[in-house]
Amino acid sequence: MTGGDSATPQPKRGQAGWQDPGPRDVLRDRQNPDLLTPPTTDAGTLPNLRFSFSDAHTRVQRGGWTREVTVRELPIATELCGVDMALEPGAYREMHWHKQSEWAYVSHGGARISAVDQEGRNFLGDVRAGDLWFFPQGVPHHIQALDEGVEFLLVFDDGAFTENSTFLISDYFAHTPRDVLAKNFGWRPEQLDSIPEREKYIFAGEVPPPLDRDRVVSPTGDVPRTLSHRLLAQEPQRFPGGQVRIADVTRFAASTTICAALVEVDPGGMRELHWHPTDDEWQYYLSGHGRMGVFASQGVAGTFDMRAGDVGYVPFAYGHYIENLGTEPLVFLEMFRKPRFESVSLTQWMANTPPQVSADILNLPRELIEALPRDQRPVIR
Repeated sequence: MTGGDSATPQPKRGQAGWQDPGPRDVLRDRQNPDLLTPPTTDAGTLPNLRFSFSDAHTRVQRGGWTREVTVRELPIATELCGVDMALEPGAYREMHWHKQSEWAYVSHGGARISAVDQEGRNFLGDVRAGDLWFFPQGVPHHIQALDEGVEFLLVFDDGAFTENSTFLISDYFAHTPRDVLAKNFGWRPEQLDSIPEREKYIFAGEVPPPLDRDRVVSPTGDVPRTLSHRLLAQEPQRFPGGQVRIADVTRFAASTTICAALVEVDPGGMRELHWHPTDDEWQYYLSGHGRMGVFASQGVAGTFDMRAGDVGYVPFAYGHYIENLGTEPLVFLEMFRKPRFESVSLTQWMANTPPQVSADILNLPRELIEALPRDQRPVIR
C-alpha cells in the first residue's frame, strides 16, 4: 500500500505528523493505532507493556503445543510470566514439578489434574473452561486432556521462569543410573529397559476413565484445601459497565502466592482509573479489543492497544485504565503475585477526601466532586 492510500492509517493528527510512505506493516499499524498516532495526553517513553502470544515461539509436540511469555519476550514483566498450552484429547503434560507456584485458567475444553504434597496427601479432579487450579512450588503434579482436548493459561510467580526448566519425571529417570532406580523401587534392572531416554514433556495418550476409577486413596488422606476452583460459579460483582469476579485467598484458599480478577467490560465501558498498592499486574486478554492507558508519574504516560491473546503488564503503583473499543465484551484476567486482591480507585479516593480539596487542585466546581460515588466501582460505563 502506498502512503497516500486513504485506507492506510497515517501518523497524522490534524496538522501534526505526516504520511509514512513505507516500508511498513500496515496490518500492525491498524491493530495498534494508539502507537502509530498516540493520544495527545501520552508523553515521554514507557517500556513496552504489551506482548502477543501470537508473536511467541510455539513448541509443537505429538499431543499438543505450548508457548510462553517471560522476561525474555516482555522484559518489564519481572514478577509473573505465562504459558499458553493446548493438549489433544487424552494427551499428557507429564508428571513434573517447579521451583515456582503454578496458577492456571482453563480457556477451552477440560482436563484431569492431580498432585501429591510433601505429606503424601493427594488431589485428583477434573477442570473445565472457566476453572482455575493452583499447585504450590515444589508440589508434583500432572495434567491430562479430557475428551474435548484442553487449552489453558499457566501463570508462574517469577517473570524469568521458563517451561523448559521444569523438573520432569521422565527426565529424572533418564538421568539416574538404572541400578539406583531398581534399588529405590525394588525392581530388577532389566525391568527398566523401556524407560524414556529423554524427557517426554507433552505426549499423546488415551482419554482418562471416569474420575472415580482413577482415584487413589492415600493413607495420609486428601490435600487439606482443594487445588481447583470454579471461578465462573462465583456470583460476579455487577456494575453498569460490566462485571468482575475476584479469586484471591479469601475465595480460593489454596492459591497463596497468586490472585486474580476476571473482568468483563461491556461495549462502551471501561475498567476505571485505578492502581494497585502492593504489586505489579500481569494481564491476559481472552476476547474483544480495547486500549490501556498507563500513567507512570513524572509526566510520563502511554497508551497500548490490546486484543485477544495479548499479555499486558502494569508496574506497581502505575495509574491505568482499560477501555472497551469494540462491539463485544472485552474480557481479561488481572493477576498479581500476592494472596489478596487490592486496588485503589481514583474516583473513590476523591469522593472520600474533603471535596473542596479536589475542587481546588483540579479547578473543578465543588458540586462535581460531591456527586462522585463513595464506593468502589471497578467497571464503569
